[in-house]
Amino acid sequence: MITEAEFQNKLSILNERVAEACSASNRPVEEVKILPVTKNWCAKAVLYSQRAGFLSVGENRVQEAIEKQKEVQDMNWDLIGHLQSNKAKIVVGKFSRIQTVDSIKLLAKLSDASDKLNLKTNILIQVNTGKDPAKKGILEEQCEEFIEKTLGYSSLVLEGLMTIAPFAPDAPEIARNAFSRLRILKEQMASQFNLSLPELSMGMTGDLKEAVAEGSTMIRVGSALFGQRN
Repeated sequence: MITEAEFQNKLSILNERVAEACSASNRPVEEVKILPVTKNWCAKAVLYSQRAGFLSVGENRVQEAIEKQKEVQDMNWDLIGHLQSNKAKIVVGKFSRIQTVDSIKLLAKLSDASDKLNLKTNILIQVNTGKDPAKKGILEEQCEEFIEKTLGYSSLVLEGLMTIAPFAPDAPEIARNAFSRLRILKEQMASQFNLSLPELSMGMTGDLKEAVAEGSTMIRVGSALFGQRN
């Protein structure tokens, strides 16, 4: 685990990268949030993030996050990993946002669990705009029906869309195309359903420039902040 001073240095470099990407796209830097991804790191990573002023972190695995939650107070947790529907009742109330909602069955389970606790659960719909068989998410053509279903659950708050671009570091246009398609889809759905859909969660360490250029409001960053695990 890196030291907190090393984390602060990496954060400064990351902030510069985001600022440069925003400048190149004529976007205010305030429009793009960084979500530190603390998966596979101990609770120190969450504490570093908290002391740096971050209000939320992203975690991929439910049980790993719940263990860290016992050690860190006053932090919001985004689930950014695949969620099986049978674990819906575990995450409701423990995560401030579920970014990876990708099935009708999961919608229903999250709604049921939220109703039982009298809670509202914030969600993003994960869409596989890169058509990558290695990635989760609904297809673009399924999004209209999916949003209709979502709006039928009063305990679910739809905040926007999320995608993970195909891994193609030598062909950044592939990621950019996936991000562009998500932005266009969001605009279409927002207009069709008269929704704001403020969040476009797209972009990670390797493709944040392309994501910012296509309108990302949230980049999910792990290795640029915490380095690579040995």
